[in-house]
Amino acid sequence: MVLLQRKVIILGAGNFAEEILDVAKESGFHDIACFVEGIDREQCGKEIAGIPIIWINELAKFDTSYSLICGIGSPKRKNIIEQALQYKLEFINVIHPSARISSTVQMGKGLIISAGTIVAAGGSLGNHVLINRAVLIGHHVSIGDFVTVSPGANIGGSSSVGEGTYIGMGAIVLDHISIGRNVIVGAGAVVTKDVPDNVQVMGIPARITKELS
Repeated sequence: MVLLQRKVIILGAGNFAEEILDVAKESGFHDIACFVEGIDREQCGKEIAGIPIIWINELAKFDTSYSLICGIGSPKRKNIIEQALQYKLEFINVIHPSARISSTVQMGKGLIISAGTIVAAGGSLGNHVLINRAVLIGHHVSIGDFVTVSPGANIGGSSSVGEGTYIGMGAIVLDHISIGRNVIVGAGAVVTKDVPDNVQVMGIPARITKELS
């Protein structure tokens, strides 16, 4: 339980960061030092829920008694995470107490797993994965680094999701499907066949609607 006593800094200063604040507190992390802004300096000096917002380079003044949580929902959070890593602070995992994660799942660092999520046996979750509310992930599923899985999505067993991919709200991925890197799966899509890298898919069944750079 020592980890829960650590002081915590939340990257991001938008509405989603406030949601992550709630998840962190409900998960036992109550000593929240500040939020971190890396895009809009005008946000600095303001507060979220009475907690100050600072500019990212101010992380240099914090020692290793502080840990980091990322409160940015987009896969673009990779940029601010990479900036923050230079300050040698540790990213911690935040797992809501109502989530059910099999003890056989391999987990990276910097995970956010929100309320009502279930992750079945034998899978793996990479670094800085965000799994939002009420997500279902089947057995032996591999989730790459910086993946976002939006509320209510359902990923079937023995599937894989590549680095930086975004799974939209309520999307369904059938068993034994491979989704590539940097893919956007639209809200409510039903993925019935493998998806290559760098595309957007939408619809039922999901079809490629756009090539992504």
